Amino acid sequence: MTDTPHTVRSYDEELDELRTLVSQMGGYAEAQIAGAVDALARRDAEAGLQVAAADLRLDEMEAEAEGQAISIIARRAPMADDLRELVAALKISAIIERIGDYAKNIGKRASSMAQAAPIQPVVIIPEMGRLVALMVKDALDSYVSRDAELAREVMERDTQVDDFYNSLFRSLLTYMMENPHHITPSAHLLFIAKNLERIGDHATNIAEMVHFLVTGEHLPDRPKADQTPLFSGERPEGD
Repeated sequence: MTDTPHTVRSYDEELDELRTLVSQMGGYAEAQIAGAVDALARRDAEAGLQVAAADLRLDEMEAEAEGQAISIIARRAPMADDLRELVAALKISAIIERIGDYAKNIGKRASSMAQAAPIQPVVIIPEMGRLVALMVKDALDSYVSRDAELAREVMERDTQVDDFYNSLFRSLLTYMMENPHHITPSAHLLFIAKNLERIGDHATNIAEMVHFLVTGEHLPDRPKADQTPLFSGERPEGD
């Protein structure tokens, strides 16, 4: 999709302002993911809680993006590509807000884990965190640059995140069976890994939306490599 300037310049400026806000939300969410994973790796309880508390800002940005998009729709009565652009911005901003909720969950659990004895499988989490944070970044870059190929690359990386999760899931089950004292920290780590896996799913959802925004084509449903039933139903916490 190519952006054609509108007759009314202020209309283009409004669309650009909305795109910028959505992009800023993505950068903020990316930083939240990195901060939460870093708090876990450093066993910094205070840093984990700071990440959780900072989620309020992302909620505010999502509400602002929603307000801007609805205002443009109400005043400009957009059609065709413009309407698709605004709907995409609404959906993407909501997805980013959800990603922030998962980062908040990780921050809270990182704070809890800082009080317990360290467990060896935690070393897998930082790499998994870097992968999903990069997926979020590239998904938002593809949105800003209208790059359908980059969006496809993001989608392809989701299987790597699933592989990380499945590997960690099996390792932690063994770890818990070998020593009951590891059950509590291992359970926290499983939830953290699941939150990261869900962030990867949401980054992929953004990429799919960008691909549709640029090409107008829906991609077929992708198979999920994550077949582990335990913890798969965890949702972001509402508070």
